[in-house]
Amino acid sequence: MANSDTNTLIEIEGLYQIFGPTPEKVLPKVKAGASKEEVLADTGHTVGLQDINMTIGRGEIFVIMGLSGSGKSTLIRHFNRLIDPTAGKIKVNDDDIMQLPMKELTEFRRHKMSMVFQHFGLFPHRTVVENVGYGLSVKGVKKPEWEGKAKDWLETVGLSGYEDQYPSQLSGGQQQRVGLARALCTDAEILLMDEAFSALDPLIRYEMQTQLIELQENLHKTIIFITHDLDEALRLGDRIAVLKDGKLVQVGKPVDIVLNPADDYVKAFAKDVNRARALLVRNIMNPEAPVVNENNPEQLKEILERTGFAYRQTDDKVEYVSKSWIEGDSVTWDTLPWSQVKSLKRNALLQDVLPDMLTTVEPLPVLDSKQQICGFLTNEKLASILSVRAEENVA
Repeated sequence: MANSDTNTLIEIEGLYQIFGPTPEKVLPKVKAGASKEEVLADTGHTVGLQDINMTIGRGEIFVIMGLSGSGKSTLIRHFNRLIDPTAGKIKVNDDDIMQLPMKELTEFRRHKMSMVFQHFGLFPHRTVVENVGYGLSVKGVKKPEWEGKAKDWLETVGLSGYEDQYPSQLSGGQQQRVGLARALCTDAEILLMDEAFSALDPLIRYEMQTQLIELQENLHKTIIFITHDLDEALRLGDRIAVLKDGKLVQVGKPVDIVLNPADDYVKAFAKDVNRARALLVRNIMNPEAPVVNENNPEQLKEILERTGFAYRQTDDKVEYVSKSWIEGDSVTWDTLPWSQVKSLKRNALLQDVLPDMLTTVEPLPVLDSKQQICGFLTNEKLASILSVRAEENVA
């Protein structure tokens, strides 16, 4: 994504973080290529981040992943300047937040970004509704307003009726739902989530991932999500950044990480991934929507020439026609051989759409949260993603 892209919300340029008493003196050594181990041995300083450059799009779920000590949690704390870098720029909407004085920085943190923590971070002495509305209350919003909004978000995350409970009375999954509702209640454009689901049991964790995906379909927040779990990264991320020892190893879409790992480090993450259980339809679909408006022969002709097939959609069904089915000029709009086809959900796992894909030869349409066609998936594409090269089976 180019820096000039109007869809870019966040830019990180030349970011370095060196921990120690005199990081500025050590910086030239790091820039010259000294390894993390060499810097530690020679200077006693620890390299946390090294020359990080990335852009994050508006409305994107951007996952940052890596093993413990890779720098991912250090990096996320730079987005809201909980940590100041040794060198580099952090831009949000083209504004360099490194230049913000403390008062403006405080306003930026209150209004622009919210954070969801791994261990919930709830106030034990406040009720659930008070926890959710806390961000608005410290902004000076009157109680009737923040309380009403907090209750709405509790309903959204499935906790209606728990308003007057205290965090200690809730399960871990419920507490994390409160944390998510609190972050969303402030209406911040950017959501920072640092290992937000990793303390949860596997089943609850999966449910929270599902809820986040469903919420994002309507909210379109910019979400920066930290995890050490590739399955979670693949399920949630529109794009994934992989860190190792403070360096950015690879940035790509989930399918790029799985099929084209940049080096052995990323390959080790991806080698045991069950692609059918890790990748979603949206990860591999063709994002084109060859949909014909009712009774528009010229549009139909253009789409058939370009794609070879077309869809038309009504409230309750999607129909398909192939260019190969139409012979000569004798076919009129009313006599086109439209055939009803099944549709796929954008956020369905590949394993869940296999039965439908295996019973058809036509590309199947993909529907978004508003039940509108947003792309299509072919058997050829699905097979190429799920097939495993022979050499990968060699022990």
